[in-house]
Amino acid sequence: MSGNVALIGTKVGMTREFLSSGQSVPVTVIKVEKGRVVQIINKQDRGYDAVQIGFVKIKQSKLNKSKKGYFAKKNTEPKKILKEFRVENINDFKEGNEFGLEIFKDIKFVDVKSKTIGKGFAGAMKRHNFSGLRASHGVSISHRSHGSTGQRQDPGKVFKGKKMAGHMGDKIRTIQNIEIIKSDEDNSLLYLKGSIPGSKNTQVLVKKSVKNINKLTLSEKIEKNQKLKLKQDKKK
Repeated sequence: MSGNVALIGTKVGMTREFLSSGQSVPVTVIKVEKGRVVQIINKQDRGYDAVQIGFVKIKQSKLNKSKKGYFAKKNTEPKKILKEFRVENINDFKEGNEFGLEIFKDIKFVDVKSKTIGKGFAGAMKRHNFSGLRASHGVSISHRSHGSTGQRQDPGKVFKGKKMAGHMGDKIRTIQNIEIIKSDEDNSLLYLKGSIPGSKNTQVLVKKSVKNINKLTLSEKIEKNQKLKLKQDKKK
């Protein structure tokens, strides 16, 4: 499938997987939704080639009039989320086609985009890892403060972007080059190495890694080490 088409899933939680060597690997489990091609966009109409893909079923009663008319015109079941992805060749797609985890069949690394856990209003030490002021020697009731914020008469203001106390978390973040440990197509589950942003039931967008990565996967590293051991044993 051409282009960088992504899938949307829900974060189930974390567990661990055991490799053939017995090594334990922490993994995040994502329940992936199947995507349906709702619309094909071509260069003549918009100036670029793309596909609009719908995810997650939704009741007709939850739709407004314009959405009802749109899905009726496309003759497809309504979807809660509509995402547009630019592709190199629109001939690979047809309206109404569905796809799931099979698009990651030969892919080892993916990029994940989701919303971080909201922490509410936080001080400078927690939010920006400041060390705070001294614990004694004349510092009065301001041990965890962020220190001075601005200058004097010139420029006489606090610059934008100054690291201060404020709302922490609850932001969209992308983590790149996460290894796929296992994929369960029957149950639409994707097992990714390590942790990803967000709490349980967070909506996660998973797509093929943008960067060209040459690094080995965990299983490939184990195989390589086993071969080296065999060579060394033969030499002995």
